Amino acid sequence: MIREIRLWPDPVLRRRALPVEAVDAPVRALVNDMFETMYAAPGVGLAAPQIGALQRVLVLDTRPRQPEVQPVAMINPRIVATEGGLSVYREGCLSIPGEAEEVERPAITTVEFLDVDGQLQRLRCQGLLATAAQHEIDHLDGRLYVDYLPMLQRLSMRRRAKRRKQERAGPEQGTSIAL
Repeated sequence: MIREIRLWPDPVLRRRALPVEAVDAPVRALVNDMFETMYAAPGVGLAAPQIGALQRVLVLDTRPRQPEVQPVAMINPRIVATEGGLSVYREGCLSIPGEAEEVERPAITTVEFLDVDGQLQRLRCQGLLATAAQHEIDHLDGRLYVDYLPMLQRLSMRRRAKRRKQERAGPEQGTSIAL
């Protein structure tokens, strides 16, 4: 089922997600909904808080840019190592539509997580996959890529995001609009 993506500055995006206690049918259903929502958006990654679920779950599919990388769902992911210096990617976010900025992150990361069968996995991520994994893990900790930007740039983006959110909501009751 396609879920509604929460838009910044929705407060749920700033909350820390809770660890998943058991990888069960509801968690697997959440993963399926997340993949469906991500593909419909479209995007290369989605974290559970972006659809209002405060659980440490994320999905990634970087195949548009990395055809050799398979889609992956990560439950309770944590970065256990970084290497290779820093790389810069122009990042966007499904929760901040219409915006993209350059962000510097470690070039290579190793992530430990549970898969949809509850098995512990370890994945070495490079390129877009490394950036996307870090971006989505940030979401699980209540951080957004805008937090890495200078304050004035972040404030300007926030104003634009609020304006877009108001435009999507339509005119308030009692407000006149020119036709």
